[in-house]
Amino acid sequence: MTGPTPQHAAPEPLEGPVVGTVTGGTIIWFALFLLQLPFYGWYSDHGHAWWIWTCLAGAGLGLIGIWYVRGRDAALKRAASAAEAEATSAGTEAGPRAAARKEEEDDGPDASGPGRA
Repeated sequence: MTGPTPQHAAPEPLEGPVVGTVTGGTIIWFALFLLQLPFYGWYSDHGHAWWIWTCLAGAGLGLIGIWYVRGRDAALKRAASAAEAEATSAGTEAGPRAAARKEEEDDGPDASGPGRA
């Protein structure tokens, strides 16, 4: 059994301020840890001490996330500048969008239209 075939190309993934988002989340986790720390006795008495340690774990994992997304962001910028430099030396447009535009130009707007034999 075969799966459905796509009718159009998949859109490019959205890129946003990933480093800022992960940093903000890490700060929130750490702030929650610090805000709950004075109430450790109450949390412990009621069996909720794990809330405090969950916040600390979130902050720790957030630090790993910051390290990861900063490296990813730097690698994406290096790849983009390398592709731009290569395109400039070759005199062509670079990147996946350029390849998609090239395919559209090759196929034409009505390449798969009803009037095609």
